[in-house]
Amino acid sequence: MALTSPLQDESIHQAPLHIISTLLAENSNLSTQDHENIIVAIAPLLENNHPPPDLCEFFCKHCRERPRSMVVIEVFTPVVQRILKHNMDFGKCPRLRLFTQEYILALNELNAGMEVVKKFVHSMHGPTGQCPHPRVLPNLVAVCLAAIYSCYEEFINSRDNSPSLKEIRNGCQQQNDRKPPMPLRLLRPEPPTPPPATLLPLSTSPSPPHEILVELERNNSANTRRKGGPSGGDSEPNLIDCLLVSPAVNTLSIQLPAQADRVLGCFALILKMLSDYDDWRPALASLLQPIPFPKEALAHAKFTKELKYVIQRFAEDPRQEVHSCLLSVRSGKDGWFQLYSPGGVACDDDGELFASMVHILMGSCYKTKKFLLSLAENKLGPCMLLALRGNQTMVEILCLMLEYNIIDNKDTQLQIISTLESTQVGLRMYEQLCDRQRELKELQRKGGPTRLTLPSKSTDADLARLLSSGSFGNLENLSLAFTNVTSACAEQLIKLPSLKQLNLWSTQFGDAGLRLLSEHLACLQVLNLCETPVTDAGLLALSSMKSLCSLNMNSTKLTADTYEDLKAKLPNLKDVDVRYTEAW
Repeated sequence: MALTSPLQDESIHQAPLHIISTLLAENSNLSTQDHENIIVAIAPLLENNHPPPDLCEFFCKHCRERPRSMVVIEVFTPVVQRILKHNMDFGKCPRLRLFTQEYILALNELNAGMEVVKKFVHSMHGPTGQCPHPRVLPNLVAVCLAAIYSCYEEFINSRDNSPSLKEIRNGCQQQNDRKPPMPLRLLRPEPPTPPPATLLPLSTSPSPPHEILVELERNNSANTRRKGGPSGGDSEPNLIDCLLVSPAVNTLSIQLPAQADRVLGCFALILKMLSDYDDWRPALASLLQPIPFPKEALAHAKFTKELKYVIQRFAEDPRQEVHSCLLSVRSGKDGWFQLYSPGGVACDDDGELFASMVHILMGSCYKTKKFLLSLAENKLGPCMLLALRGNQTMVEILCLMLEYNIIDNKDTQLQIISTLESTQVGLRMYEQLCDRQRELKELQRKGGPTRLTLPSKSTDADLARLLSSGSFGNLENLSLAFTNVTSACAEQLIKLPSLKQLNLWSTQFGDAGLRLLSEHLACLQVLNLCETPVTDAGLLALSSMKSLCSLNMNSTKLTADTYEDLKAKLPNLKDVDVRYTEAW
């Protein structure tokens, strides 16, 4: 009757659907075949009408229990297509969104898997270069966001115990302010962060590590160590005095259940597919600019790795309306530029994506002092490291910082100059800059910097390239903390005659390097070996360095006998840190 009635009232079609919904609720023991017969019978009514909420629940159950049923392809496909083309607000009908999500997951369970999903997305876009349906993209994005959010529900439900995005970015947890942990325990406990170095003797006892919600993975814990970790005394070089290096990040290691992992992979791939359409990319970038994902997803390495493709597509797009969405939506908030730059939550490379983002942003309307100032304040270390490795975009950035007088610190200016002179492209651009501004030459003639800090992830080759680029005869304070240098860099360090303070915290500098330093750096006064692989064999060599007055051997393989021997042979040694060693 509903199909043949000449009346055009919407309720003519809706009434039978509501009757079916009521009957299904009253008859929960129907067979699978009965389910399919009912779905086929009401299919014509759904050609021009959205299914009511109860019916959506019934469809979702069928998609979950029989994803390979032909009903999913033959009946549900036009229904979902109509939902995506005509729905105006999923907030008013969330079960339509859930049904669409379950339908896509059912397609993913077919033999061809994601190929079927790709064909479906392509059918929603249409064969032309311009999609004729303006509601399809925002509806697909809404479905993807809801599905991805559902993957992290276990963690989101324990929000009181999980760190905020700001805390994740700053690498802190503030455990004392949190409630007891709920679902997970600390899987790999961190040693308690020791307080600053104290005078001999040391008698404090360590505090027990706190349990937190999820595992902490120490990809690079430089920031937390800077804030409260061991040091080589009051005269120890400040790690960010010379360079405003981006804070390193402790990321959350989240392991999802198998089903949630499959859901995440499916909808992350759909986002990647959406970014491949040129006409959809501007709107997609705008929808994702506020970073609409839960912080748990941003702390999940697998998700950020999948999403990296989408961010790369934004960075490669020449249109300003697209790549400008990499920046934060407003001042004070993080954007994709911050999250995927070195030191950001999602960064998993050596700055390749960061360099491409800077390149496209500097090539448009962002060649301004404000943008350069933000780089100098937050990303100077990564910029210098990439320039040291010959990245032309970063060389241009450093030259512009000098030209626009972005950097006030003279030591930092001298280090930038040395970095530029270490590569051919940098030297050429710096000479061109000097032709325009002769005062830079005068600055360099006054001698090299007295303080120097290498960015994290720097290698022995980076240090050698930097020190060979100019004069460092005045260098007194060098920090290599949290870099990847080894004992091999000692060959470069012994060429610094004025060196008095050396920070090797959390590097791979070992015994062979210590023996070489002890033979050549007689003027060294402060040495930080915290969390290095040095042993008694190398530490005993330090007994010849009579000028040492501050020595940090925290968390090394120092023994009590070697410690007593060093105290006896180093008369000027006043500040020492031997915590978490056998001598403690």
